[in-house]
Amino acid sequence: MNQHSIERVGEPDPRTLPFEVPTESLSGDALEGLVSEYCHRAWGLNETESPESNRHRVFKAVRSGELVVWFNPVENTAALDVPGG
Repeated sequence: MNQHSIERVGEPDPRTLPFEVPTESLSGDALEGLVSEYCHRAWGLNETESPESNRHRVFKAVRSGELVVWFNPVENTAALDVPGG
């Protein structure tokens, strides 16, 4: 049996694990889309304010590293979340 073909029981395949993506590698449009999606997910639609009113706070959090971009290779999706998420 090939040593490299043996799967370790209980350990996830590292190719399926989400990983952080440097924001510098994203286009401006892609980052704006992730910020907008985060605002809607975090604050939703309500009658008192628009989730978009929080965009500048979210951009600031991304610039400071409080939020990072995560890519999920299994679902082929990206989202903002805390580092180490």
